[in-house]
Amino acid sequence: MGTRRAFFAAAACVLAAGFAAPAAAQGTIKIGEVNSYKRFPAFLEPYKKGWELGLEEVNAAGGVLGRKLELVSRDDGGNQGDAVRLAEELLSREGVSFLTGTFASNIGLAVSDFAKQKKVLFIAAEPLTDKIVWDNGNRYTFRLRPSTYMQTAMLIPDAAKLKKKRWAIVYPNYEYGQSATAAFKKLLTAQQPNVEFVTEQAPPLGKIDAGAVVQAIADSKPDAIFSSLFGPDLANFVRQGNLRGLFKDRPVFNLLAGEPEYLDPLKQETPNGWYVTGYPWYGIATPEHKKFLDAYKNRHNDYPRLGSVVGYTLVKTVAAAIRKAGSLDTEKLIAAMKGLEVDSPFGKMTYRALDHQSTMGAYVGQIGLRDGKGVMTSFRYEPGEKHLPPDAEVRKMRPAD
Repeated sequence: MGTRRAFFAAAACVLAAGFAAPAAAQGTIKIGEVNSYKRFPAFLEPYKKGWELGLEEVNAAGGVLGRKLELVSRDDGGNQGDAVRLAEELLSREGVSFLTGTFASNIGLAVSDFAKQKKVLFIAAEPLTDKIVWDNGNRYTFRLRPSTYMQTAMLIPDAAKLKKKRWAIVYPNYEYGQSATAAFKKLLTAQQPNVEFVTEQAPPLGKIDAGAVVQAIADSKPDAIFSSLFGPDLANFVRQGNLRGLFKDRPVFNLLAGEPEYLDPLKQETPNGWYVTGYPWYGIATPEHKKFLDAYKNRHNDYPRLGSVVGYTLVKTVAAAIRKAGSLDTEKLIAAMKGLEVDSPFGKMTYRALDHQSTMGAYVGQIGLRDGKGVMTSFRYEPGEKHLPPDAEVRKMRPAD
């Protein structure tokens, strides 16, 4: 009799466990997110606010596959090794379905390589290096933001139109700055074969000796300047350049300097007439942007930065990919990401099957002062798909999946 009781008790436990499993499976869908929040707060604090808003909207609408989405986020401190370690922990300990995030290009490349080794989907939100989808591209990695090549290509028509022969270049000496510089030299030379690059200044990221850099550029007597500086490096360069008259009657082209994250801190020191890529949130009147702007202001009592758009669109991408795949299976997610269409505050965008690059574009124009603040004084939206190399060239650069 005791044996029979033990048998039925054991059977009851098995049945209970069997019925409990589906309930556990119906918990949240966890997505891993790794980023350098403490290292790059100007961009990543608004970025986090953006993905928080996107997450709330997705979950308020019923989530995905009948389950709520959850982003499990970790701070890598701006360190490649820590980023990879945290990505491993997210997969093994937190049980996330795939990976997202990263800011700096070198960290994005490290996590992309890790995703390839682990055969897990990685949606790179912010890193701009061309390598992440071309030279070092892999079947597991997709990228949201327009690359250095794309954003540089958006500035080239204005640069070529000026017909300036002698150019100085200044960039932060790591993957992003190197990639931007290579793209600018290649694209401008194609438009203007007689161009000369008279000096290249490559200070370490976050450690620019702005006075020395400005003096070296001035000594080279350039007709124009191309810069990919951002953050405190950009602010220090602007301050020293203004003091020494470097920008007087000399056109300057700067990637990212129109983004509120980097333009707002310049305040009254904002140089006039620089050509930039950026985000004039105050002047975009499209219905999709107005909807996002109103929701963001209501949620955070603040205006959005470009990071806000990126974070918000990342979550919309995650939800759309899972919905299209109908599954959390990696192979089905990869198939879904190829050609995936996503509605963003900048309009509809697509993740290209060819190279996994999204067609998100950027605003291009010039900057100046208005009421003591830096603003984009004239701008236009440049769709990303207009500023990519020919497909045949992409196939030569990108390894076979």
